[in-house]
Amino acid sequence: MAEFKSFCEQLSKIELHAHLTGSIRRGCLHEIWLDRKEKDPAFELQDPLEVIPADGVTDIMAFFPLFSKYIYHLCNDVATVGRSTTSVLHDFHNDGVVYLELRTTPRHNAATGLTKTAYVETVLRTIAEFPGAMKTNLILSVDRRDSLETATETVDLAIRYRNAGVVGVDLCGDPTKGEPHVFRTIFARAKSAGLGLTLHFAEIAATSSDAELETLLSFGPDRIGHVIHVSDHIKRRIATMDPKPTLELCISCNVQVGLDPRVQEHRDHHFGEWWREGTNPIVVCTDDVGIFSTSCSNEYLLVATHFGLSEQQLWELAFGAVNSIFADDVTKTRLCEIFLSWRENNM
Repeated sequence: MAEFKSFCEQLSKIELHAHLTGSIRRGCLHEIWLDRKEKDPAFELQDPLEVIPADGVTDIMAFFPLFSKYIYHLCNDVATVGRSTTSVLHDFHNDGVVYLELRTTPRHNAATGLTKTAYVETVLRTIAEFPGAMKTNLILSVDRRDSLETATETVDLAIRYRNAGVVGVDLCGDPTKGEPHVFRTIFARAKSAGLGLTLHFAEIAATSSDAELETLLSFGPDRIGHVIHVSDHIKRRIATMDPKPTLELCISCNVQVGLDPRVQEHRDHHFGEWWREGTNPIVVCTDDVGIFSTSCSNEYLLVATHFGLSEQQLWELAFGAVNSIFADDVTKTRLCEIFLSWRENNM
């Protein structure tokens, strides 16, 4: 176990399903909270160390309100957005991630003067100024609860900043809300503009009917995330699509909050089934390292421990993610060089 842990920590890795806000560590949020309390003793939010469990959130009912009612109110201006983004970048870089695609829903706050444009520009500027060798790009997320007008605004921003570090669009948010079919046209426009498309897919049973999942697949996604509650019919569709979508599989979060009642332990996670069948590319992802108290290295350790992957297979899994990134061919070539050099020097 110790050898695998060290291997996973040192392994060069690619992270493609990381929500910016959910990846902010408790410690960073605590420091921001302390600053806010010092400037305004009447600031009413609780200490993040009291609100976010040290071992990670385990209650799905507490998950989405944690963002809308807490973190968004703590990081709600240019300074705190920039500070928290820098912290997230350092955490992934220090964990051996060599390429990162962060995703976030553009936010605004009238009280602080934060506009959606300023939010996106702040995140992109922070990424550009990050001193580490890790390459980072941005995905802008449409929330399922958004109106078509709001979603269109997000896609407009993604297209506007297409040459400044935005590489894709995402559909995310509370899976019990919204009607995804209303976003078909704007996602088609995003793809036509050269942006990648990734969708949160079959997260909970209540909104994983074949009809809804067929609608999502009709968007032509390049990648789909979670992929938990799929019927045999949908599974066959995913496996036979051309081109085949990459599966962004998140181990810790799915198990911790019990998104699938059939999964009682990590070894029950559907990663094993998809990995054994080998029909679609798989990328191991974290979802929200801050909320679930995990890391990219830990997710690789989990698949090694519970699904019997060897060091060679772990390297192949990490290396295979290169083909699924939304970046240009120059970046892909550079990443291939990094992975091949790492294998030569470490295996």
